Amino acid sequence: MSVPMRRESRGLVPDLFDLLEAPLAAMRPMAGQQMRLEDYVRDDRYVLRAELPGIDPEKDVEISVSNGVLTIHAERRHEERQGHRTEFRYGTFTRSVVLPPNVDENDVKATYDQGILEVSVRLAEEREERRRIPIERPEGQRQQD
Repeated sequence: MSVPMRRESRGLVPDLFDLLEAPLAAMRPMAGQQMRLEDYVRDDRYVLRAELPGIDPEKDVEISVSNGVLTIHAERRHEERQGHRTEFRYGTFTRSVVLPPNVDENDVKATYDQGILEVSVRLAEEREERRRIPIERPEGQRQQD
């Protein structure tokens, strides 16, 4: 049975740190897989910008809107080859954002430029949804002043 061997020697101390860090890796947030977002209102549109560098938006990004929630799902696949060495990074990440209550989910636009995905949703006119509810009294109960 063959045992995998490390080709480059980094000394004892880095190996110990790798062993100590490995069990804790699952408890850490995925620092390299976060999707940074910013949102604002511009020209009667709610705008959400996401940093997604190095991604092909046509193949690796899916945007959906449902019940007032905008979801961005992306997958990153990257591989570097240098001589006999290959290094790769991959992963998926998803972020969901609750949209303002007055958006028009039928008018959503998305653009991707230089690693920034921009999704905008038209804001509908705000309507006054509040109405007064009359209070009723049970029959037979007289009004007291």
